Amino acid sequence: MLNLKTIAIILILLIVIVSNAFDLINDFTTEETAWHIIEESIVITLALTLITYLIINLKRHAVNLQQLRQELESTEYSLEQSNTLIHNARKEYSNVIHQQFDDWQLSQSQQQIALLLLKGLSFNEIAAIRETKEKTVRQQASEIYKKAGVAGRHAFSAWFFEDFL
Repeated sequence: MLNLKTIAIILILLIVIVSNAFDLINDFTTEETAWHIIEESIVITLALTLITYLIINLKRHAVNLQQLRQELESTEYSLEQSNTLIHNARKEYSNVIHQQFDDWQLSQSQQQIALLLLKGLSFNEIAAIRETKEKTVRQQASEIYKKAGVAGRHAFSAWFFEDFL
């Protein structure tokens, strides 16, 4: 697109071309010196060259802008695809985790605590969220570890995450 500055420059150059063209025609009829005629011809040629340069440059910028728009659309599409894949993977992994909880026969309460443990929350934080005592959360965590056949919190988390590393 042409911006106001470019339009103004092109208009000024066109005015220079037209006024010098009329002067050049007048100079031929009045038999002006050759140097003066050459000088005005150079001015007209330079002005035409600048207009041509501006138009070519504008077209180049328009092409570049279009390429950038296409790259942006492509990137947005790729990002959307990646987000969909990540969402689906998270959903599948969540299903795997819940299936394992069912296989270990964790109660609903134990499953909630197990998820909070996997998210890295402390016993105090889990107790605050569940509005219970820390000791109760510790006892339920111990029961979860027994059912899972692991030694503690780190082994419990590793059981789910070791295949990703």
